Amino acid sequence: MTRADVPVASAALLADQWGDRRGWFDFVVDAPRCHAFVAEDDGDIVGTGVASIHGSVAWIGTIWVDSTRRREGLGTALTNATIDAAETAGSRTLVLVATEAGRPLYEHLGFEVQSWYVTLEADGLAASEADQTADGSRHGAGPRPFTPRDLPAMAALDRAATGEDRAHLLAAFAEPVSARILDGEDGGIAGFVVRGSWGGGATIAPSALDSLQILRARRVAAGPTRKVRAGVLADNVEGLALLTANGWKEAWRAPRLIRGEPLQWRPTHIWGQFNHALG
Repeated sequence: MTRADVPVASAALLADQWGDRRGWFDFVVDAPRCHAFVAEDDGDIVGTGVASIHGSVAWIGTIWVDSTRRREGLGTALTNATIDAAETAGSRTLVLVATEAGRPLYEHLGFEVQSWYVTLEADGLAASEADQTADGSRHGAGPRPFTPRDLPAMAALDRAATGEDRAHLLAAFAEPVSARILDGEDGGIAGFVVRGSWGGGATIAPSALDSLQILRARRVAAGPTRKVRAGVLADNVEGLALLTANGWKEAWRAPRLIRGEPLQWRPTHIWGQFNHALG
């Protein structure tokens, strides 16, 4: 994918009801650790794929084929292109989130279901509701704006949660207006949220109550007329129960697939994603 392909590919996915991916493509086409591909036929873009390299782990995503060109092998070719790019870069573990239509292809290529992402949705809150939980307890000061000195601690917390090296993503997106830090009682960082330029937000917190505090702040920032989403792994039974008790409802879920070496990660520490092509 080239810079000139971005508006064309974005329009093609939007017309095929895949949503607005312009901000995502704007990022990946120039990101040194992302490899974006297009399938082109006589000047028309009929497919896309993206590999995002996070050290020894890579994400495979945005495998899209025009609805009029499916079952021609384009999906397999695009997936193989992203896999080749990831393995050439040294990634030994590949992760992706599958659509219902794409899952058989990925399983044919050796991917296996590792877990499920559960996307939950909640109404925004008025400021007066900010510190109230379902059991009536209150939990200290809320998240504060990010500062550059937070990056090393954020990267360490993120690596422990995901098993990936996403320091380059945190550095790319974390600004005082796009990232919030929850300070821990021990002087360290208890959790954080970092928003991508297209709107998705990676949210990491080892404690379920700390994550609730971060997500509650997002709900207040959204206000009572808007909704907020969070992405929790099905492994996180306690977290799902806590969010449900605090007004969150499941919107949809999708399988997380893996291929290659086992991943050392903590799914109960993950509460939101940049998107399902980046983690």
